[in-house]
Amino acid sequence: MLRTALFMFLLLASLPVLAGNKTLLVLGDSLSAGYGIPLHQGWVSLLQERLSITGSDYTVINASISGDTTAGTLARLDDLLAETTPAITIVELGANDGLRGLSLEEMSANLSTIITRLQSAGTRVLLLPMQLPPNYGPAYNDKFMNMYRDLAHRHGVTLGKFLLDHIADHPELMQSDGLHPIAGAQQKMLDNVWPDVAALLNP
Repeated sequence: MLRTALFMFLLLASLPVLAGNKTLLVLGDSLSAGYGIPLHQGWVSLLQERLSITGSDYTVINASISGDTTAGTLARLDDLLAETTPAITIVELGANDGLRGLSLEEMSANLSTIITRLQSAGTRVLLLPMQLPPNYGPAYNDKFMNMYRDLAHRHGVTLGKFLLDHIADHPELMQSDGLHPIAGAQQKMLDNVWPDVAALLNP
């Protein structure tokens, strides 16, 4: 977490230089903060590489923090938006809310406010749905996943693919905790996100 916070600080410190450039902001938790792997091997770093390879002049700012909840991100969002106005923001949040059994109503309200503030700042939003382990039960999991669909429909934002699609169900691609992917899975994570990101680059 300290490593991620320091990385975010260094990125934000450089924002005045990037003020005239296209910016893509990632608001996420440990899945986007590169938990348990070198930061440069995480899917967000790979996203910056792919953007450069494809000739895009977007600069990626990774403001993800391991363990963060929707409430945590909402609490720091105004400060982030005071530093930069991203053209695109990827919102990858909610897993920690669900794993901790926090209120789905509060989680939905937090995500709704985050999306509203981002849209008010003029950013295009890609909302990544999260999924919980099967032991939480099908009823709760269905309600959890439907919440993302409802939010995307209500706010008119792009609903992306589950970041760990075809990864979470492959133990060999997951770390020993069963929650976080290994470095070798990060390219697949990027592939899960890329089509929707690409569609937002030139609206």
